[in-house]
Amino acid sequence: MHLAKDDVDIKMQIPGAVLRQQLDFGDATGLGKISGEYFSLAAGVDTTPLFEGLHGNLCQCPHWGFVLRGRITTTDAAGAQETVKANDLFYWPPGHNVKVEEDADVVMFSPQHEHTHVIDHMKAKVGA
Repeated sequence: MHLAKDDVDIKMQIPGAVLRQQLDFGDATGLGKISGEYFSLAAGVDTTPLFEGLHGNLCQCPHWGFVLRGRITTTDAAGAQETVKANDLFYWPPGHNVKVEEDADVVMFSPQHEHTHVIDHMKAKVGA
């Protein structure tokens, strides 16, 4: 799921402030501590080989975030694709791969235990 900023409902607007809110934007029940993340990704980055060996060869961690710049396409286990771009608010459910279409900066919030496992797996894949 993703939304452009202008598609998020305005709940309050006063001089100097616009408050937008999208209800039901994912479910964090039982996920424990959340990490805040800022990723800078170059065009052409594809997580498919990095996620090999994870369950279903996919990232099994949900992410909530905002694209500051760039364009990114996710693909789920069924092959469905979704593209997010600058100024989109997004939710990526567990079970996805990521391909960066244009250089991107992304702010994300993820369950820290699950995403640390995925990041450690990727680091091992590249020998970092």
